[in-house]
Amino acid sequence: MESNIIDNQKLNVNIQLRPGSAAAEIKLNPGQEFTAEAGAMIAMSPGIQMSTTTYKKNSGGIMKGIKRLLSGESFFLNHYKAGQQGGTVILGATHAGDMFVKELNGENLIVQGGSYVASSPDIEINTNWQGFKSLVSKEGLFWLGLKGKGTVIVNSFGAIYPILVNGEYIVDTGHIVAFEESLNFALSKAGKSWISSILGGEGLVCKFKGLGTVWIQSHNTTSFGNILGSRLKPRR
Repeated sequence: MESNIIDNQKLNVNIQLRPGSAAAEIKLNPGQEFTAEAGAMIAMSPGIQMSTTTYKKNSGGIMKGIKRLLSGESFFLNHYKAGQQGGTVILGATHAGDMFVKELNGENLIVQGGSYVASSPDIEINTNWQGFKSLVSKEGLFWLGLKGKGTVIVNSFGAIYPILVNGEYIVDTGHIVAFEESLNFALSKAGKSWISSILGGEGLVCKFKGLGTVWIQSHNTTSFGNILGSRLKPRR
């Protein structure tokens, strides 16, 4: 009995159309379920049941829903459960880019707000706002802490690259997708001085130290938004 429960925590995920327009096809066993970001569903089998909550299923959590909203995620979460015949759910993502699948075994994965797609039902989703540092970075450094046993699906803007850190590594804040909790990090200026950092268009970077993996994305959502916004006609 216990082995069946453990197996159902691992999702059968097939990432398609990568890296530019990735979608996640999740095949569910009878009775198997998972949680996803609201609005991520593209299509699903007719036997799949869907319910919506503000946080984790059967826990309510209005305040946690508000914290998720601050982190760049949706206020709501959708929960999918397969019927007796099993079924398939296809998920898309907010950003045009790739996805990666990570299996957790009790450890904590830190994901930047807006990149969470879906997870096994026993994965805890906790919001941790970085406060003043987030405002200074202009990149929205809001983090979701994903912890537990099961599968996590994360989305990037553009291609995604895993970097194994063994010592120290520097990443532009706008290109961070996720990192393992074993890594320590601190915000710092990109250049030798604040003036050179600002004029160089880099602003702040994140200095990671320790041993663990950082997932980075090829595109920066803030930079893309600034370019696109400058070309849009103002509303009348």
